Amino acid sequence: MRRGPLSGRTAVVTGAARGVGAALARELAARGMRVALLGHEGDRLRRLAGELPVPALAHEVDITDDAALAVAADSVRTGLGTPSVVVANAAVADAGLFADSDPARWRRIIDVNLTGSAATARTFLPDLTATKGYHLQVASLAAIGAAPLMSAYCASKAGAEAFAHSLRAEVAHLGVAVGLGYLTWTGTDLIEDADRHSVMRELRGHMPWPVRDVYPVDRAAARLALAVERRSMAVYYPRWLRLAQPVRAAMPAVVTRAARHYLPRIEARSPLRHTDLLGGGGTADAKATGAS
Repeated sequence: MRRGPLSGRTAVVTGAARGVGAALARELAARGMRVALLGHEGDRLRRLAGELPVPALAHEVDITDDAALAVAADSVRTGLGTPSVVVANAAVADAGLFADSDPARWRRIIDVNLTGSAATARTFLPDLTATKGYHLQVASLAAIGAAPLMSAYCASKAGAEAFAHSLRAEVAHLGVAVGLGYLTWTGTDLIEDADRHSVMRELRGHMPWPVRDVYPVDRAAARLALAVERRSMAVYYPRWLRLAQPVRAAMPAVVTRAARHYLPRIEARSPLRHTDLLGGGGTADAKATGAS
């Protein structure tokens, strides 16, 4: 463990059972933080908690359930102390044409990625106010430039970005900092699962370099941990993603023009069948909520 400004403090990470959340928990623990791991998949959360070199707590919870989140927060305060860092990382995704989308699944993606992020912030805001802490909302390139075949995910991430901007303005005078972490395709099991579906494999394949590349999850987590340490307003991984911000107003027209050409070609080769929720996290969320 490294001694530094985060050492001895408590962090909460949602969606911590796998992927970016689990990797970030390890990074924060390496910086000496006590870490509360929230999400589905209790066995994975408990196993990760046991592997960390710091006091850690695993709490299985649906972040869209306000009452359950309140119980989780009490557990964190009792077990680890008042949180001074909260990372809203939990997210789910599917892919396919909006016209073919399942309405319940579409709403669930919005509920987890946007409403769940807001519920997380609401639950822990008293703690962040007391500690003059830091809230990090994990966003996405999808918040900057929406892509076809991912309407619910893009809408939810754009909404989470706007929510974080609004929250930042409301709590700045209280000494609470709010940051946004922008990631692109990251090497989690969600992306591995996505690439098994022709609709997602084709979508990513038609994106320009370097947007279509998949980047290491550990490096993404290290960038987010550095943002926590510095209380950054925004962090980008990979770094070139920052360049999308100045040109985001032009991106819808560019994406539409490109999609008009490549979507018919994709569909001619393979039907654009809609996926279920992607990855192990998506499967766990569907199982926990009884979704098909």
